[in-house]
Amino acid sequence: MSSEATFDLGAQVEAARSLALSAIANAPDAAAVSKIGSDLANKKSALNTLRSGLGKIQDQEARKMAGQLINESAQEIDRALQQRIAEFLIIERAAQVAGEGIDLTEFVSPNRRGYSHIVTQAMERLEDVFIGLGFQVAEGPEVETDFYNFEALNMPRTHPARSEFDTMFIEPFSVEHEANTVLLRTHTSPVQIRVMQTWEPPIYAVMPGRVFRRDTPDATHMPVFHQIEGLVIDRDITFAHLAGIIESFTKAFFGNEFTSRLRPSFFPFTEPSAEFDIKRHNGDWIELGGCGMVHPNVLRAGGIDPDVFTGFAFGFGIDRMAKERHNVEDIREMYTNDLRFLRQFS
Repeated sequence: MSSEATFDLGAQVEAARSLALSAIANAPDAAAVSKIGSDLANKKSALNTLRSGLGKIQDQEARKMAGQLINESAQEIDRALQQRIAEFLIIERAAQVAGEGIDLTEFVSPNRRGYSHIVTQAMERLEDVFIGLGFQVAEGPEVETDFYNFEALNMPRTHPARSEFDTMFIEPFSVEHEANTVLLRTHTSPVQIRVMQTWEPPIYAVMPGRVFRRDTPDATHMPVFHQIEGLVIDRDITFAHLAGIIESFTKAFFGNEFTSRLRPSFFPFTEPSAEFDIKRHNGDWIELGGCGMVHPNVLRAGGIDPDVFTGFAFGFGIDRMAKERHNVEDIREMYTNDLRFLRQFS
């Protein structure tokens, strides 16, 4: 092939390249770019037609140069195709994100931010108070077995005190459990047994949580409510330590103007036992919970030697604590979801 023919081939390759690049640059969308790519890949396209004519070039060096020119042009066109498609994908993704985006402004506005429920606030404050007194927080399951909820707490099946709890039993969750041995816990005391079985003394722990009983809702009772219990197991623990902790807690939670008192009582899991009262703003005393020295049988059920260690336990309703702290007349008000009531404690 003559030099003039080779120059003419180079001009045709340049024209095909320029035309392809211009079409790619002016494509309106990714589909159009894909269509251009398909047309250029067709064997009848200008560049492929020129490639098929390389065999007619007699001069080996000229044929090599022409083939190299065609290949370089094809590679440049392919890069332009990929780059243009990538650009359109970025544009399309941005449009999709903009179209599907959700305005979350109303959820982050300071005027519409949520806040903890009055009982949650009381629970968190109680935990903080007891942590400040040197206690740790422990938790346990709400679905319990008869052993942890009653028997390990010195209440066998024949014990008359069990009737006071009016338990809600559920279907056994395995063949290992008999009927009426799986229940929704009636107090958080089962966590005390689990703590004694897994923690090494000395033990200073509180157990907050939700409990369940067959109570009829009234101004001071709910069938689902919250308790917090405390447990101290150590050497040479006495009733005087219990009274000191109760008084320290009362002043830390309610204020220095409040005081506490203990009245003799009976609980199967403590001996001796007492009721825990606080003095209200109006001078009246109100019962908040029970306490006492941990019964030796309960210590044994928890794997603790009562000849080596002694301890005390206490427990009271968190809902009632919140009720007294904020002078709420009816405990049911805290669960009616009346925003006019709840916003007072935001």
